[in-house]
Amino acid sequence: MPQIPGTDLTVSDLCLGGNVFGWTADAPTSFAVLDRFLDAVNPQPAFVDTAEMYGNGASEQILGDWMAARGARDRVVVATKASPGKKQHPLSAGEIRSAAERSLRLLQTDRIDLYYAHYDDATTPLEETLTAFDELVRAGKVRYVAASNYSAARLTEAQETARRLGVGGYTALQMHYNLMEREAFEGELRDAVQAQGIGTLPYFGLAKGFLTGKYRAGEQIDSPRAKGAAAYVGERGDRALTALGAVAREHGVPVPAVALRWLADRPTVVAPIASGRTVEQLADLLPMRDLVLTDDQREQLDTASAA
Repeated sequence: MPQIPGTDLTVSDLCLGGNVFGWTADAPTSFAVLDRFLDAVNPQPAFVDTAEMYGNGASEQILGDWMAARGARDRVVVATKASPGKKQHPLSAGEIRSAAERSLRLLQTDRIDLYYAHYDDATTPLEETLTAFDELVRAGKVRYVAASNYSAARLTEAQETARRLGVGGYTALQMHYNLMEREAFEGELRDAVQAQGIGTLPYFGLAKGFLTGKYRAGEQIDSPRAKGAAAYVGERGDRALTALGAVAREHGVPVPAVALRWLADRPTVVAPIASGRTVEQLADLLPMRDLVLTDDQREQLDTASAA
């Protein structure tokens, strides 16, 4: 099982995205998905990602209710985020403290394993933000802090600031990255991550559902994600899906599992984040955990998805 660099957090090599809990998956369905995911992760713990803003707290509430009902807290690595919402200064000390307390209450836990700054906040000095996060760590309410959606320059500045202040810096970066979204990460941002020695946890691992293979030109799919996935329909998208399909057939696994395995094998990636709004959708993701791609297959996918 992978470990987030610079921490003692050992996590599952697939992180279950909780953005669908309370949105496209109601509480009973979310419970069923979480049950199946926990059962599939062996050895445990299972890695689950949520955020303050997902369903305005509904996602955290469902995850908290499920952990309490199953007695599963110690078998799950919980990641959540301090989100901007309508806050004027989202990463000010007061807002971070309030967000953390609300998340702890909804999650029904005494600690958050990985706590993110969901988006950068240019209106608040990094010194204030990092000191506030460090106070939560020292109080035992948060184990480690991480960044999400930070630029290379801002991430580097944050880490340098943390070292100057003598406080804990960010241990990981969450960012938009998948077979169809490579350019923004595979360059300056990845260089910064490697220079700082931190791990990455890419979200939208399936390109908003496009890499499931069901969104193609001329296909009408009734799904909340259809509009987002449609952005990838075209010649390059067809090349990527054709390559994914070929590799999937060679291994006898679903197409999404191949897309996630490719992502998990990329430099700096600890675990990709992907969600399933039903147990059936989750079943298409889980085979990525035991899948071993050959060098030729990885090169095939690299070439097909190149811009």
